[in-house]
Amino acid sequence: MTKYRIIGNMTGNSMDAIDLVLTEFENDKMRDICSFSCPYDHDMQHKMADLRNQCQHKVKDEILALPQFAPIHDEYVTQIAESIKIMLQKNHIQLHTIDAIGFHGKTLDHNPPSKSDHPYTLQIGSGQMLADLTGIKVVYDFRSDYILNGFEGAPLVSPHNAHIAAQEGDGCYYNGGNTSNFALIQNKQAILGSDAGPCNEYIDAYMRQYMNMTFDQDGKIGQGGTINNKLLQKLFEFGREFYEKKLPKSGDPAFYQKEKIFTYLQKLPLPQADIVRTLEYFAAYIAAYTLTLIPENIELGSHFILFGGGWKNPLIRQDFTNLLHHQGDVLPEHREKFSRLASRTKKSPKVHVSAFGDYMEARLMADMAYYRLQNQIWPLPEVIKSKTPIISGIIAEPMLNRKCYTDKINRAAQ
Repeated sequence: MTKYRIIGNMTGNSMDAIDLVLTEFENDKMRDICSFSCPYDHDMQHKMADLRNQCQHKVKDEILALPQFAPIHDEYVTQIAESIKIMLQKNHIQLHTIDAIGFHGKTLDHNPPSKSDHPYTLQIGSGQMLADLTGIKVVYDFRSDYILNGFEGAPLVSPHNAHIAAQEGDGCYYNGGNTSNFALIQNKQAILGSDAGPCNEYIDAYMRQYMNMTFDQDGKIGQGGTINNKLLQKLFEFGREFYEKKLPKSGDPAFYQKEKIFTYLQKLPLPQADIVRTLEYFAAYIAAYTLTLIPENIELGSHFILFGGGWKNPLIRQDFTNLLHHQGDVLPEHREKFSRLASRTKKSPKVHVSAFGDYMEARLMADMAYYRLQNQIWPLPEVIKSKTPIISGIIAEPMLNRKCYTDKINRAAQ
């Protein structure tokens, strides 16, 4: 296979930053050359959050007609292009040495087959505009091909975890992003991947809304609080329909009843530190609970490799480890499930943070672009099992003097 140098980009649900990584691929090996992260200011976060609310359940033409859509979209793509140029300049990398950009876009709505008989997914971000602004080929709109062929469309990371397993070993790779998701890797192959539920979603939103902070750095606020079991039960009740759904499944903040939860929290007579601590515990709780849904005929093992910003909070990381050992607060209805989970992990789970963790999702986009450039199937477990020959993503070559972009919304939107 030819050697490729590809930039991966990810802006997650939290919209906290533009994450970039330049990765070199050759055969089965990959190495990161450089990385860059540009935090979003509060203004951009609020504009995107408002746009997300406006886009919920709307069809493509309705979204394009929103007066704020085009300005926010163009600002979003322009900021990514500017960040790519800064990264290359800072690291003295010539533009002509880059083969492509793997671009995820910004998810504003997601309605997979497990949720609805009329599935769709909404990402914004013109790959053609990004190609024109940077002068680099862009591979993008990866999710649409899966939704259009009857698959969930997320998470997409399990094959990338399998590639990393060549260096970090088999096990359960767990992402603690805005939404948590895991992949089971055996013999360097992904056998199961699924979303779990909110990780940073509630915590960061609460910190922004009520404490004028973007997140609970190092769990400092949570350390001053205690876990409230009544709130823990309520958090599970709000999202029960999704949390109990069989695997694999694809999640979205809307599925967890976020608006109802925050209305409930607003009236809850609890100290803020107790609320933050319980939200942090719930992040670990849902991550562990979802493992109890793995069918008994699939070996779980005892090796857990963590990546994503949520696990940088030591409270969440320790809570998750404790729950794997069947320690800590467990809702009465789940005691048997967690007891069984502890026996399946042989009561000696080994938990550590991935050496590839900081830019995993950005590198995922580079990896998927690498596969698309070679016209290879991205080996998601459910796609491989179905024998459906999906080659995901489309390619945009840079062009001159283009003024109108028709790809600001992905193909599988409503």
